[in-house]
Amino acid sequence: MKISPVLLALTFAVAGNLPAAAQDSSTSSIPMVLQITREYLKPYKSGMGHDKTESAFVAAFAKAKSPAYYIALNSMSGRSRALYLTEYPSFAEWEKINKTLDKNSVLQADLERAGAADGDLLDQLDNVVLTYDAELSYHPHADVSHARYFQFAVFHVRPGQDTEWQTVSKMYRDLMDKANPGAHWATFDVAFGADAGTYVSLIAYNSMAEIDQEIASGPKILEAAGGPDGMDKLMKVFGAAVDTSHSELFSVNPKQSYVSDDWIKSDVDFWKPRPAKPASESAATKPAARPVAAAAKPGSR
Repeated sequence: MKISPVLLALTFAVAGNLPAAAQDSSTSSIPMVLQITREYLKPYKSGMGHDKTESAFVAAFAKAKSPAYYIALNSMSGRSRALYLTEYPSFAEWEKINKTLDKNSVLQADLERAGAADGDLLDQLDNVVLTYDAELSYHPHADVSHARYFQFAVFHVRPGQDTEWQTVSKMYRDLMDKANPGAHWATFDVAFGADAGTYVSLIAYNSMAEIDQEIASGPKILEAAGGPDGMDKLMKVFGAAVDTSHSELFSVNPKQSYVSDDWIKSDVDFWKPRPAKPASESAATKPAARPVAAAAKPGSR
C-alpha cells in the first residue's frame, strides 16, 4: 500500500514561526500573517552571484534597523527560485511598518539600487500572502531558528469541499495522535496572490536525516490507520476534498536572510560565519617551503 507522499511529508516534522516582525525578538509566536516574496531566477543565475545582490538588501535593512526580519530559502526541487518569508502579527502592524520604512529616503534609495542589480538575475518575481490556520495545524513549534531546511506541502481544495477538507485534516491529526503525537506542522491559508482554496503546511527540518525518518515511518502510519483498508478510507476522503497537491524542498540561506540578533546568537557559525582569511594574508604567515630537487617532467599521455 503506497501512502500519499504529501500526507507522509507531514509526519515527524517540526514546523513553526519565522523571524518575527515588530515583536520582541526573544519571544517566539506563530505568525498571523506571512508574506512570501518569490524570486524565480534565470538559468544558472543562483549561487554566489545572487548571494551578492541579495546581501545589498540585507545591508540596507540592517542600516535602517528595519523591524521586518525575513528568512531566505533556496529551492532544492522544482524551478530555480528563492523565497523570502516575512511575518507580521497583523495586517495593521504590517501597514504601520511599511509607513515607517517608506519615510526613510536613504533606505528607499538603497533598495532601488539593490533591486536594479538583483533584477538582472531574475526571470519572474511575485508575492503571496498567507494567514495562519490554527485548526489545521498540529502542535506547531514557535522557534525554528535552528532549522536548515523547509518543506512546503501545498494543497488546493476543490470548490465547495471545505467540509471534506476539514474532515480529512482531522482524520490525519487523529492518525498522528496514534502514530506519533510528537509530530508538528503549521498550516496557512492563502489570502492574496494565489488561487482561493490553497493551503500551505510549512515543515522545518534541522537536518535532512529527519526526511529519512519520515520515509521510514510509513509502516507505523499504515498500522495506526488500521491497515490498507483504513488508509484507503483516508485517501478517498482526501481525494474528494483535494484536487491537486505537491511538496517542495528548500534550504535556508543565511547570506540572504535578515534575522534578529537573537537568531544570530542561537548559532553564530551558521548565521554570521567568520570570513576566511585572504590568500595573501595566509601566504604571508605561512612558513616558506623548503627547496626540493626538481622532479622529472611526466611524459605526455
